[in-house]
This record gives sequence, structure tokens and C-alpha cells, in this order.
Amino acid sequence: MRTKKTISELFSPLLVHEYLTNSALKFPDKTALVFEEKRYTYKDLDYLSDLLAIKLIKQGVKRQDRIIIWGENSHEVVLSIYATLKAGATFIVLNSLIKPPKFNYILKDSEPTIIIADSKLKDSVEIALQHYNKSVLVFYLGDSSEKINSLLSEGLKTDPSPEDFQLLTERKKSILDYDLAALIYTSGSTGEPKGVMSSHFNIVSAAKSIITYLNNTDEDIIIDVLPLSFDYGLYQVIMCFMYGGTIILEKSFLFPVEIIKKIENEKVTGFPIVPTILAMLLKLDKIKEYNLKTLRYISNTGAALPVEHIKKFRDLFPEIKIFSMFGLTECKRIAYLPPEDIDRKPGSVGKAMPNCEVFIVDENGKEVKPNIVGELVVRGSNVMRGYWNSEELTNQVFRKGWMQQERVLFTGDYFYKDEEGYLYFVGRKDDMIKTKGERVSPKELENILCSIEGVSEAAVIGVPDEIFGQAIKAFIVKKLNSQISENDILKYCKENVELFMIPKIIVFIESLPKNPNGKVDKKKLKEI
Repeated sequence: MRTKKTISELFSPLLVHEYLTNSALKFPDKTALVFEEKRYTYKDLDYLSDLLAIKLIKQGVKRQDRIIIWGENSHEVVLSIYATLKAGATFIVLNSLIKPPKFNYILKDSEPTIIIADSKLKDSVEIALQHYNKSVLVFYLGDSSEKINSLLSEGLKTDPSPEDFQLLTERKKSILDYDLAALIYTSGSTGEPKGVMSSHFNIVSAAKSIITYLNNTDEDIIIDVLPLSFDYGLYQVIMCFMYGGTIILEKSFLFPVEIIKKIENEKVTGFPIVPTILAMLLKLDKIKEYNLKTLRYISNTGAALPVEHIKKFRDLFPEIKIFSMFGLTECKRIAYLPPEDIDRKPGSVGKAMPNCEVFIVDENGKEVKPNIVGELVVRGSNVMRGYWNSEELTNQVFRKGWMQQERVLFTGDYFYKDEEGYLYFVGRKDDMIKTKGERVSPKELENILCSIEGVSEAAVIGVPDEIFGQAIKAFIVKKLNSQISENDILKYCKENVELFMIPKIIVFIESLPKNPNGKVDKKKLKEI
């Protein structure tokens, strides 16, 4: 017998955090999150994030305030994300490995109300705040505790009252799907990180599309080794809570054998990867000996999988589907290659995902014919709201669309389509380097290299690499009488930039080739 539904039940929630609450109602005692030895049910996560949201509100957090969450993957970071959303604020998840210059920039650019940071980063936070002239509350993530009070300690130890929960209910009711849910900082061609603005509507739309083509269900168990600061890693959690699955969160892929064992023991069904992870897997001598029969699919984005790696993996595990995908932070995901096409078109990233439309256009914005290279243009509700605090940069990538008052995203990526409409990535319109699944701004790295004592000039380019997609090649001009060595350069980089930004190749050169305008001619550098 069919039961009548209320008007509110007829329409799916549009807010990111409401999907967690919905799953808690459907599957209260089901394991939602596994992290190290801890297991949280949907009921646990929903309740604990409610408690933390109340505490954030009582600390003065208002709608659309920004909250920085800085730390390595953990259950507490997940709870902080959902508490931030329930409080009507905007979360900014930062990788624990980012260096002080980038953190300082993001701090000043985003102007957060609260910083929630790993206790290991306390010194870095305090140093940064010495040069920040605005008031911000800081709380540190506890090392071990089952109670949410370990997150926000001083002044937040009292249990919430019924009035507190009513306060939270009223705050939740005030949130719109148009409100900003996340700021994700990505490298920019200007040399400074860009804050990509995603509303609840943007995130939910993109997540629904991805869930649709991955055919995710509440029976899926996903292992996530990717940082939550990386949108690819972040969306694994968001999507899982939307369809009611289980997410196994790992700090990293540092110990591949342990991850493979966990896939076997936890009966994992989905494994999102980047090319470096697949390369490491294929190097394991006894990988075929593990029972991976429950693994339904692997997915890849960040850079194209090498064709030879696809073939080798298919030979080892022909029953595991491979979803090759393409995306960028500005619109999360654009295209995917159906697994049944992976053998036929291994070099393609497929076609546009559901509820997303793509075009290849020439320099005049006119759509080109098959096999002609042009710029990729995207339209759809997955496209970001714009760049935080940068109307100029936003206007550079958004242009007039095909309908009145519509704006479409010009990605800066060169593609072509074949006669069947399958997309093939050619390269970046600008100098941006995509390596190890991350985007690197040459200008940002060049500025850092030039700050090294003994370096006169520096230029950075990306070169093809079968594992990383692109590897970073740095050209260094020494100052007169400088004795600086390759080891000196690498040591400085290890201390001042993230690991993925460290050059793989360093070339010392007498002078950098330049064009008539005095700019470094990177086309000539690529010939060296």
C-alpha cells in the first residue's frame, strides 16, 4: 500500500548537509564513515555535526562566514565540514602540507571567522596570525577522543539545550541552495591561488551527475586515499553521504599494500585514483594474489591514465570497470568515458556527463568541426559561481552564452572531438602545469625559485610524463659567481613548496630565451 507523502518529501533536499540527515533517517545504524579504528554510523555523524554546528553558531558564526579547516584527512575534518554547512557558513579545507606563504595568502583573501586546525599546525597558525590584523578564533583538532568536544575546547564544553537545537533548526531553515558552500583554492596563472566559489546547488548538481554515471547505490563502499582539500577526494565523502554508502577514509596512499589489504577486508566496491596511484599498484609484485572481487570500479581524473597502464590493469583485472574522467575545480567534472569504451578509445576522456554540455570553439567562439583543436567551453549547473574576491579573473573565464543573460565557462583547455563526439585533451591554453593530479602555476613556482640566494632568473614548464601526466622542468640562471647546485634548489623547494610542486628536472642555463616584448619564450624552452 502506498503512503501519502508531504510536499516537502516530494522534493529532494538541495542542500549538501541535508543529504547526511536524510541518510541518517534512512540508515541510522549503518556505518557511514570508517577512519583508522573508528567507525561512525549515520546517526552518529548527523548528531555530532549538529552539536558542533551549535557550538559554531554560539561562537558567533553567521551565514556565509568562512571557516578554514586545515589538517590531514580525519573523521574530525569531515565533521567540521558538515558542521560548517549546518551553521550556514562556507568551508575551506586546506591540505596540511601547504606552506606558510600560501596559507598566509588564503587567510588574508578569505577572511575567516574561525580556523579549525590540526594541533600539529599550531605553530604555523600562530605565526600566520601575527601578521594578520583581524580577529579570528582558532580551535585545534584533538588527537584522540570520541567526543566532539575534543574539536573545540575552551568555553564549549557544556551540553546543548533544547533552545540550542531550536537555534540550529532556525539557522538551517535560513540557508539557501544559492548560498556559498565551499571555497576551494586552486593555483592560478597570476601566481596566487584562486578561490573557486561553489554553492550548495553547484555541488549537489555535480555530485548527482557523477553518482548517476558511476551507478552508485547504498551498497557501495568507497575507499578514499585522496586529500579532502582536493575536490576529487572531497566529493567522495559528499557523494557517499548522498546515496547512503560507506566511506573508508585514509590519510594517504603512502602504504599501497595496506590499502590493498583494506580493499580486500572491507569488501570495497569503488576506488578513486590518480595516475600515480595506478602506477604504484602495478609495481606491486603480488597484487594479483589479493581478492579484489568486490571492487566494482576504479575512477581516474587529474591527468589521463597512460594507455599502457590501462592495458596492464585490464589484463590483471578484466572484471573491474575503469572510469576515465576529466574535470577542473571550476566545475568539478566535465566528462567521463564509459567503461565499455575504454579498450576502444583509451586515450579519450569520453563525453559530457549528465546535466552538462560542452563545446569546442575557435578563437572567435565559434564551434569547430570534428578533429579540429579548440578551447573547451562548459555550461551547466555544475559550473562555479566565480572566483572569490576577483571579479577581473571571473570575467576572464566567463563569457556570454547562447541564451539571454547566460554565462558559460571558457576553461582554457585545448581539446578536440572525434567523429563520434569523444573528447581528447590536448593541452592548456596558458602555462598551467597539471602534475600528480594537481595544478601548478609556473609563475608561483618561478617566484619562489627566484627568491633563492644565488638564482638570477627562473622559468618553469611542464613536460610529458607517463606517470604524472606532466613533470615540472625548471630552468635556472645563476647569479654571477654563484655556486648554487641542483641539491640546493631541491632542498629549498622541499622546505618551501608542496611536494607536487618540486621540479623533477632542473637545468642550469646561461640566459633565458625571450621574445621581442622581453617575455620568456617558453616555446623555445620546450625545444631545449
